[in-house]
Amino acid sequence: MDVNQTLPLLAGLNPSQFMRRYWQKKPLLVRQAIPGFRPVLTRAELFQLASEQHVESRLVEQHAKGWRMKQGPFGKRSLPALSNPGWTLLVQGVDLHVGAAHELLQKFRFLPDARLDDLMISYATPGGGVGPHFDSYDVFLLQASGRRRWKIGRQRDLTLQEGVPLKILQNFEPEQEFLLEAGDMLYLPPRYAHDGLAESAFGDDGKASDCMTYSIGFRAPGQTELAREMLQRLADFGDAEGGSGVPTHYRDATQAATSTPAALPDALLGFARNAVSKALQDPLALACALGEYLTEPKETVWFEDPSDNWNPHHREGVSLDLRTRMMYDSHHVFINGESYRAGGRDATLMQRLADHRFMAAADLQRASPSVLSLLADWHGAGWLRQG
Repeated sequence: MDVNQTLPLLAGLNPSQFMRRYWQKKPLLVRQAIPGFRPVLTRAELFQLASEQHVESRLVEQHAKGWRMKQGPFGKRSLPALSNPGWTLLVQGVDLHVGAAHELLQKFRFLPDARLDDLMISYATPGGGVGPHFDSYDVFLLQASGRRRWKIGRQRDLTLQEGVPLKILQNFEPEQEFLLEAGDMLYLPPRYAHDGLAESAFGDDGKASDCMTYSIGFRAPGQTELAREMLQRLADFGDAEGGSGVPTHYRDATQAATSTPAALPDALLGFARNAVSKALQDPLALACALGEYLTEPKETVWFEDPSDNWNPHHREGVSLDLRTRMMYDSHHVFINGESYRAGGRDATLMQRLADHRFMAAADLQRASPSVLSLLADWHGAGWLRQG
């Protein structure tokens, strides 16, 4: 992607300008970010997706007695009637299942894949929403059809309501209000409070228009979560010290008899400190652990067996499956939680595959036998498609 090319998606800014002026700094309202935009799914198709076991979905309803939330999947008769106001269906990770949603997400790849998370679709009847809240990550809110009114503010008081199944702000103080119609988009930085309510809308044919909002969300790992993941993975890398296959265990041949058996031995504390220090000493190991963590598929993701046989001379090249996450650094390529060392021309080809999610037939012809072997394995696992 040319980061210096102006985009309607960013209100006539180019990606470089947007990142400098708005990213994690202040909201941006974009009228007709995608002019003439059409939803990637009909209402019926979205409901069908929400009925599937491997798709994460939630139903949020607001009643006189308060809020109620249910986890999917939802059968045809488990959703409220369309005539009932005030309910919302949230379907997560639509880009993992629908090609057009995946393509839409590619428009936001002026940001690193390590940060880009997924596309969630919110369908709501008039009055439907999830209450005033804030997210710990950036979000682009694209109105796909119908209308939604957003109230936003730089919330100082982050106290949440008690006894509700959602993280709803107790004292929401909006500062701005916008009505978004199909094709409009609102960018919000992390912790910027917002509340969106669906409103009735009608198309040119006079028929009611479904309120569907697409949320493009981003990953923002917490320090505690990241430290836990890194230390666990680094421990796995270092199980066999020096490649001997024999783990190093604590020894205390000089331990004296003690009259305070519950006291923690200083030597054992030092052994633990040294173990953590050694795990962090290898910068390649740390990068490897991070790459594997960031490309690990979500628990609900599964890959289908290929319907064709692997052919390294396929005329149309190969492309990554919608659900595949692939990244790289200067020494490795990472794919779906696995890591591989790569250098030279092989690394260049693999990096191109990760950046473009496609490898042309000409590149396949230049690939080494080891790369072709890897691609064959990935094709067999359903991570890669021919054509």
